[in-house]
Amino acid sequence: MDIFLQQLINGLTAGSVYAVVALGYTMVYGIIQLINFAHGEVVMIGAMVAFSVIMALAGAQPGLPPVVIVLAGVAAAVPVCMAVGYLLERLAYRPLRHAPRLAPLITAIGMSIVLQHLALLIWSRDPIAFPQIIPLQVFEIGGAAITGVQIAIMLVSVVMMAGLSAMIYRTRLGAAMRATAENPHVASLMGVDIDRVIAVTFLIGAALAAVAGVMVGTYYGIAHYTMGATLGLKAFSAAVLGGIGNMAGAMLGGLLLGVVEALGAGYVGELTDLCHASFLSDALVERCARDGHLILFGSNYQDVFAFLVLILVLVFRPSGLLGERVADRA
Repeated sequence: MDIFLQQLINGLTAGSVYAVVALGYTMVYGIIQLINFAHGEVVMIGAMVAFSVIMALAGAQPGLPPVVIVLAGVAAAVPVCMAVGYLLERLAYRPLRHAPRLAPLITAIGMSIVLQHLALLIWSRDPIAFPQIIPLQVFEIGGAAITGVQIAIMLVSVVMMAGLSAMIYRTRLGAAMRATAENPHVASLMGVDIDRVIAVTFLIGAALAAVAGVMVGTYYGIAHYTMGATLGLKAFSAAVLGGIGNMAGAMLGGLLLGVVEALGAGYVGELTDLCHASFLSDALVERCARDGHLILFGSNYQDVFAFLVLILVLVFRPSGLLGERVADRA
């Protein structure tokens, strides 16, 4: 039971991040039918920018409260990521909006590679370590351990998802976004500025990605120029699991994917007698627990379960768990 509770906590933490990133995928796909594979790299840029600011402030102003330093990093990462998201839409995707679907898809993959190598040039290939400014707080729940960082990640994710849902369903902008997703031609005839709505969608998705990047980096304590690749694919898997184009489905899919990963990796790791050192990501060299006994998600089996779930969903329920079907447009 201790292992179950521990992995459930780890899975909910991971799933909260997946859900936030998956919202960016599903918002863009729901409106312009584009899978923005560069979205994971926007998450990476958010983490790298935030870490750079956090390290600079921690070195120059060591007396500042940790919360203020982290918030300063977020405040710097959000506008940078929003600028990247806007440039992606304006320069890479808008000219191809009426092109065959394969063209923007290939462009998205190409922009992902471009952003990775730009990050490599700016921050180098060495991982950026998060400075130890946040004191470790571990709470016991039924024999399982949960840290203050995990609690903060889950709370921030819930607040962002609730705020986005309220914006989509309670504001004029949200109504314009839903109208554009339903039928952009009719929405345009009704006075909706389609270009503006699509641009704002990319801006919102990029802002969410920036916060998600800070959460991932803070949780693992490290950021790297390749960190967005696997994270982006898993978030896309979460969006497909819940139903691509469905906001609630992205949230549900992210949480479920995180729990499936954590439980599968935890129990397989237990059965195969793997040591704690095996619970590391090959790409990011992710750290284990900040104390000696807490196993964080990140085992070598984790990716297997994530993409196995994606394959099973595509085979048996392509529309996702919530059954959202997006009709083909003429």
